[in-house]
Amino acid sequence: MLNSNHKKQVTILIADDDSDDRLMISDALRESRVVNDLRFVENGEELIDYLLRRGKYENQGDSPRPGLILLDLNMPKMDGREALKLIKSHDGLKRIPVVVLTTSKAEEDIYRTYNLGVNSFISKPVTFDALVAIVQEIGRYWFEIVELPGEN
Repeated sequence: MLNSNHKKQVTILIADDDSDDRLMISDALRESRVVNDLRFVENGEELIDYLLRRGKYENQGDSPRPGLILLDLNMPKMDGREALKLIKSHDGLKRIPVVVLTTSKAEEDIYRTYNLGVNSFISKPVTFDALVAIVQEIGRYWFEIVELPGEN
């Protein structure tokens, strides 16, 4: 978790098509005191546009490079599996940690995403309190324990 005592601010990019889920994740991050810069995209195409700074994301100030991507698998236009495959096969993007946060519990999705290079696979919990607990652990792990690669 990053708080005001930390010097480095990490942008979290959340790719989820469900507006209620985006709001819950945002609220859970705030509740668990993960005070990072949050950015949202609604489908895989928008995620890739954001990461490659295309279209409405051309301005780097409006689309800072994320230090972590929270990725839903079931999205329109381009689903999370396809987006993950593109991210992990792109030399400029593959080092960005990606955590799948999805309603899927399918074993096939778990194996496939790990084969594509996902860093973690987490099934979305049913309750808000459980989501807060998961987000706290994500924040603690990714922002207090591990060393994240820089932009270059």
